[in-house]
Amino acid sequence: MKKVFKIIGWSVLTIIILLGTALGLFIYKVKNGFPVSYETEKPSIDFPDNQKAVLVFSKTTGFRHSSSIDASKPIMKQLAQKNNWFIYDTEEGGVFNPEQLAKFNTVIFDNSTGEVINDEQKRALEQYVENGGGLIGIHGAGDDSHHWDWYEQNLLGAKFSHHALAEQFQTADIQKDNKADSTVINGLASSWKHADEWYIFFENPRAKGFNIIYFMDGDKIDTNGSMPLLASDKNFGMGKDHPLAWCKSIGKGKTFYTSLGHNEVAWKNENFVKLIENAISWTQKK
Repeated sequence: MKKVFKIIGWSVLTIIILLGTALGLFIYKVKNGFPVSYETEKPSIDFPDNQKAVLVFSKTTGFRHSSSIDASKPIMKQLAQKNNWFIYDTEEGGVFNPEQLAKFNTVIFDNSTGEVINDEQKRALEQYVENGGGLIGIHGAGDDSHHWDWYEQNLLGAKFSHHALAEQFQTADIQKDNKADSTVINGLASSWKHADEWYIFFENPRAKGFNIIYFMDGDKIDTNGSMPLLASDKNFGMGKDHPLAWCKSIGKGKTFYTSLGHNEVAWKNENFVKLIENAISWTQKK
C-alpha cells in the first residue's frame, strides 16, 4: 500500500513540476521571446518606381497573435491596391538594413513580439525613422517583450503593464479625441463600439507629447490582470482617459501605434481598417 501511495505521490509531484516548467517557459516567452534568432541576409526586393513602399513585418518570438496576423494580410493587400502601394510582407529581419529601409515609406510592426531584430538592425530602424521614415505598431507590437528603450520612448510613449484577464475581451465605446491630428482623422468615425483585449500601460502617452487619436473610458472596463501567486498586483487601469491610438513626429519621421487588433475581429471592422489606412498614409507624407 505504501508503494502505491509513493508512486501516486511521485506522479503528482512530476505533473506539478512539468506544469510549472511549462508555465515558466510560457511566461518567459511572452516577456522575452523564445527561441530568439536573427536573420542578417539582405533579401532580394524589386521596388516599383511608381509606388510608395510599405514593409509589413510580423515576425514573433513572443506570443503570436496568429489570427490577427493572418487576417491582416489580405486587408493589407486590398489597401495596397486601393492606394497604389507596394507591400513587402516578411518575417525575415534581414531587410532591416540602411540601404533597403531607405526605400520604404512606412514600416509596420504587425503584432510583432519579442526580440525580433538585432542591435545593429534596431539602430538602422531608429535612424530610418529619425531621417524621415514612418513606423507603425499594431497591438502586440506594444507589449513589453521588445526590451528596446528607443522603441518604447518613440513609438509607444509608455511602458506596457498587462491586459485584462478576468474578462479578456470586453466591448467598449471608442471615442475620437477632440485634439486629434486633423491629417490623421480624415474620414474616421467619431465613435464606435469594439470588443478587444485592452492593453494597460503604466503611463499615459498623452503626457509624453503624443497626439491621441482614439481613447476610451478606462473606468468602464474591468482592467484586472492579476494571477494568483504570479502577478497579484495587476488590478489597476489607466483611469478614465485611456488612449487606444496615438502618433508623434520623431525627428523628420513619424510614428503611430494602436493597442487595438488582438484578433481577426478587428480586421473585419471597417473603422479599424480605416484607422490603419489613415495611419499608413499619414506616415508616408513628407
